[in-house]
Amino acid sequence: MHYAITDYVLDIVQNACEAHASTVHVQFWETMAWIDVVVRDNGRGMDPAEQVKALDPFHSEPDKHPGRKVGLGLPFLKQAAGQCGGLFELQSEPGKGTKVHFRFDRTNIDCPPVGDLEGLFFSALCMPGCRDMGIERIREGVSGLPALSYRLEKGELAGAVGGLEQVSSLILLKEYIRSQEEG
Repeated sequence: MHYAITDYVLDIVQNACEAHASTVHVQFWETMAWIDVVVRDNGRGMDPAEQVKALDPFHSEPDKHPGRKVGLGLPFLKQAAGQCGGLFELQSEPGKGTKVHFRFDRTNIDCPPVGDLEGLFFSALCMPGCRDMGIERIREGVSGLPALSYRLEKGELAGAVGGLEQVSSLILLKEYIRSQEEG
């Protein structure tokens, strides 16, 4: 089971890349009252029957997860969001991609912690397979923290730091993400 909201997001991004998405966009919006996340991709998508299976914790695509026969990411996310008065939406169309939208009510005692946003954004931008990765980050009125809004685009960042294959480039990327989070 996932511990933090960032774990759920990374799982969805990984699913998108495994679904052969060339474009993935993540919106992470945080206020004092809620955390709202949207992940969109242009991967292979799912028909209605596949969407039902994706929300079944006792089902997983053959060979997707070697060594286990269950897929728990989306079912646990749906359950966790529901337990804290949030929402969960899954929209998908074969050949067009998938959109996962969820919201957690921060004021609810069952709301999981946010987790490591810098690590999430770094891992998502470095995920193999997706050529176009975009991240939009918004924070408004979170206790004691300044408001912020920024966008990260994988192509622009790779061009600025000289690709995402060299350790020196990855260090620069990590520092840049940290600077954005600090406002």
